Amino acid sequence: MLRLLSCYWCFMLFLAVIGSGRGHRHEHHDDRDHRNVTYEGRSLIINGHRKILFSGSIHYPRSTPQMWPSLIAKAKEGGLDVIQTMTSVEETISFGSLKKYNPKAFTFASGLVLSLRANGLMGIVFRSDNKPYKYYMQRFVTKIVNMMKSEKLYASQGGPIILSQIENEYQTIEPAFHEKGPPYVLWAAKMAVDFHTGVPWVMCKQDDAPGPVYHGGTNFGRTAAAFMITGYYDQAPLDEYGLVREPKWGHLKELHAAIKLCSRPLLTGTQNVISLGQLQEAFVFEETSGVCAAFLVNNDERKAVTVLFRNISYELPRKSISILPDCKTVAFNTERVRLQATLISTVSTQYNKRSKTSNLKFDSDEKWEEYREAILNFDNTLLRAEGLLDQISAAKDASDYFWYTFRFHYNSSNAQAPLDVQSHGHILHAFVNGEYTGSAHGSHDNVSFTLRNTVHLRQGTNDGALLSVTVGLPDSGAFLERKVAGVHRVRVQDKSFTNCSWGYQVGLIGEKLQIYSNLGLNKVLWSSIRSPTRQLTWYKTTFRAPAGNDPIALNLQSMGKGEAWVNGQSIGRYWVSFKTSKGNPSQTRYHVPRGFLKPTGNLLVLLEEENGNPLGITVDTIAIRKVCGHVTNSHLPPLSSWLRHRQRGDTDIKKFGKKPTVQPSCPLGKKISKIVFASFGNPDGDCERYAVGSCHSSHSQGVVERACMGKSRCSIPLSSRYFGGDPCPGIHKALLVDAQCR
Repeated sequence: MLRLLSCYWCFMLFLAVIGSGRGHRHEHHDDRDHRNVTYEGRSLIINGHRKILFSGSIHYPRSTPQMWPSLIAKAKEGGLDVIQTMTSVEETISFGSLKKYNPKAFTFASGLVLSLRANGLMGIVFRSDNKPYKYYMQRFVTKIVNMMKSEKLYASQGGPIILSQIENEYQTIEPAFHEKGPPYVLWAAKMAVDFHTGVPWVMCKQDDAPGPVYHGGTNFGRTAAAFMITGYYDQAPLDEYGLVREPKWGHLKELHAAIKLCSRPLLTGTQNVISLGQLQEAFVFEETSGVCAAFLVNNDERKAVTVLFRNISYELPRKSISILPDCKTVAFNTERVRLQATLISTVSTQYNKRSKTSNLKFDSDEKWEEYREAILNFDNTLLRAEGLLDQISAAKDASDYFWYTFRFHYNSSNAQAPLDVQSHGHILHAFVNGEYTGSAHGSHDNVSFTLRNTVHLRQGTNDGALLSVTVGLPDSGAFLERKVAGVHRVRVQDKSFTNCSWGYQVGLIGEKLQIYSNLGLNKVLWSSIRSPTRQLTWYKTTFRAPAGNDPIALNLQSMGKGEAWVNGQSIGRYWVSFKTSKGNPSQTRYHVPRGFLKPTGNLLVLLEEENGNPLGITVDTIAIRKVCGHVTNSHLPPLSSWLRHRQRGDTDIKKFGKKPTVQPSCPLGKKISKIVFASFGNPDGDCERYAVGSCHSSHSQGVVERACMGKSRCSIPLSSRYFGGDPCPGIHKALLVDAQCR
């Protein structure tokens, strides 16, 4: 297998890391190790050997352009290969989301794109046969390629980069550009190939990719391995804290093992496609020696079917693929592993559960200080214009926040008047004469919205201030250069102010002064918390780092919407007040990397846009304290056993590890401290809720404790012999083990 590190760069910036195996992990290359990399419809070929790639990723916000060569050099040191992807502006980019992770990357990426749009290039059309766009795209790609060449990072130079990608899934939007789409594909492909990097170029999911550029499709005729990896791209095996997410981790591990078991016939066998029904087919890869692997596919999205393959019946769940590494035995099924709640997965994986412990509370007024952001008025603005400006063009990448201010006269004796503001997104806070008058926001499906409210006016001059807020900018679709945000129509009473004189300001005072950092903290006057709370308020406190190595999270369940910083590092925007369709916030805890922290005196600063209460914030630690495994006779033994035997040349599954196995495994540095429940027989329930069933071995607890206590991991087979005999002959057996880690 090929261990692969893949680096993605968008036209702006996108860095991702992919894994796959080429020899042992610590393999090194020097300048003499110039590798020849080619490809065919089946696989990549390195120095004449076909390779299957396995992948994972680190995304662009976690790096800056200056870091790329050193990251790739680290990959080389670690025996990893690299895929370099330079795509244009497309769905992998969300301008504003970069800022959450890396302000430098955010400025580099979004600044480049927005400058193409704003600096006199009004005729630019992204991702099309458009001269201005192609000019700047070629400049950027040239810079990156030359950077890689100068560091000798391509495989042809002895480096780890074995493949390059230009563009990404362009075919999905190509029709929108009509006659300007296909010429752009041809141009991008030719531009890439003309760099003569010595490694192949690919266009992901681009059927009309020309000549030497591989189209990177996803069916078995192109590459079975790529299909499998793509199917699991959205199911991350690690959570946001870097903890293993079970059962996804186990499922992915078993999937990789299943594909590795198929690798020899996949790479060297003859492929045949056999119809098994109207919506079912088998992809068979077989060598003349008889070594064989098969993929049984059910394309029916509604129902499971039973098919006959080589005189054996197989049940195929709906819309699934069953992997048969020996053309006989099902080692993996893609649909069954998704049915986690019912625990009917065909593979033996474990389940774990995160626990959250509140370590620090900030539940006293004395622990906090506040700074109330000034509500802007027309007199204090430097940027003026007749009419309403587009927020994206005006604010660019400088801030999520953009003030619209105006001044008007009101002569009616009625102090109440309707305010009507229409916005292209995403959020709006309205103030009249310095007083908060209401908020509104769009949705994922429709970012545009209208704020309607009755406001209190005074006779004579009134000051209106509208704070428009973005939460990441458009990141997909065609014609991104046309996307807009912010206020586009304003009425008070029956009078339109859309085309009047407006004053503008990009960002907030606290942002400009960087009062979230030690450098800017003392540039404003902080005071004790006042009651009641007010919109647009900054809060600060200090805290010590929780002991130990468990991941740390800031619990913001008492807050509304805003952003949080720890020691000057943004840990991201939060929007706890926004509820999902189930009535809950999508997220309340935000990871604080331990690398951001000192033992004591850590600075926590929050900008709260609404009326959140900082006294309810806690610092929590996250840990996996519970691991559970549940197998039945219908489960397969771990594929790692089969893989070890296959690597030794034994292809008969019947000669090894025939029993499904429970394998409790604790996180790094922790050991099994308690067996909460163990039952060999027919336990009721699953890993969420369980009880002893009508059949139960009295030896269950003792056997499991002897096998597992004090160990980081253990293995218990579903075997009557292992448990001292069959407690109930004739009954199908199951084994459920629930353990605690400390």
